[in-house]
Amino acid sequence: MNTTSFIYYGYSRDTYRDCRPQIQMTNLKHMMFMNSWLLAVTLIFLGIRIYDNYAVSSVFVRYNMNGLDRVGIGTFVCFFVLALVVEVFIIFSLKDSKRQFNFFIYPSMLLMMGFSLLVSIAQPQKPAILFYVLLVLIAVSYIDTMVNMGIALTFFSIIFWLSVQYGFSPMRFQQKPPSITNEDIFYTVLILSLSLVLHYTRQRTRLQQFVTYLKNIQITNELEIKSSYDALTSLFNRARFMSMATEVLKGSHEDYMVVCLLDLDSFKQINDKLGHQMGDKALQITGRTIAEGVGNLTKTPDDDKNELARFSERVMEQKLSFAGRLGGDEFILLIRGENDREAAKARLQSILDGLNAVEFGDLHGIHASFGVTEIVPGDNDIDKVYNRADDALYQSKRAGKNQITFSEAKG
Repeated sequence: MNTTSFIYYGYSRDTYRDCRPQIQMTNLKHMMFMNSWLLAVTLIFLGIRIYDNYAVSSVFVRYNMNGLDRVGIGTFVCFFVLALVVEVFIIFSLKDSKRQFNFFIYPSMLLMMGFSLLVSIAQPQKPAILFYVLLVLIAVSYIDTMVNMGIALTFFSIIFWLSVQYGFSPMRFQQKPPSITNEDIFYTVLILSLSLVLHYTRQRTRLQQFVTYLKNIQITNELEIKSSYDALTSLFNRARFMSMATEVLKGSHEDYMVVCLLDLDSFKQINDKLGHQMGDKALQITGRTIAEGVGNLTKTPDDDKNELARFSERVMEQKLSFAGRLGGDEFILLIRGENDREAAKARLQSILDGLNAVEFGDLHGIHASFGVTEIVPGDNDIDKVYNRADDALYQSKRAGKNQITFSEAKG
């Protein structure tokens, strides 16, 4: 295992980067759990300290927590306020999973470690159990890199060692007896080494779970692409287009929309004269020209599988135009976002002009006939809309091909 692999828990830097969204969300959830605990404990300690300030007997002393009764109320107030600030930050961060907040786990750790140090040095006759517990919890809860977390855990341990070795004179806390000090130092070294081992093994296992999760998403996306897209043109296949068009027609018809059938003229001659390979290239160029004309989906499935897998959702949410290949040399488009027939026709004309201007090897221009029908209130059957567009396409063919013909919709 090389050094880089060790830093990222046995994985490469690229793999770690791919898992970063899952890492951040995991850290955020653990931060919320541990900070909520700290918030509750500081509030309880603050309440007890306020009570002790006015009561005859101390609750801390009664439960053998001697020393905490001498901690100033303001100290507990500071810890409570800081924990409350962190809690508010976490709540707002949960609403935005893409927000970068990993840097904030270290101030949160420092706050918890600071509180555990306070409890330890305030009770000089007792070992620092709380510090040990929190050190292990932090090690198994948070993911960053092995180097960063190793430095953080070692730093906390050194600060702890200095506090038990020399006390904390600004707050008039006594130095621990040598027997307790030596015991704390011994267990600190022991638990620090255990924490580092636990951190590496725990986070390696967790990262493996993230990698498996991402692979499952990738497989799901690939299946989604294969079931939704035409492999040759990267447009929607017939089934997917019809399904989405049906969903659009069942919704509101407030926006102006048209459905267009597009059929290449003399495509058989391209195959016969130039070969099927050139015919496939003509279909690919047509698909790309249509995609650019409708204003989206200009990538191929190999470029960004995650984007393609989410594209269907974006189409419906953002009311985008979309297109599909019905089979052979026949394509279908649903155009929306234009104001009227003239605007829609101009958009389709730009697609036709783009096809006519194609120059690729022996292929000089691609001619196509367009049959268009407008969507009117009451249109909720894609088959009927398709038939109207097909009639208009037939009229384009009869009128000389390579042109756009609109069919009058019957509402």
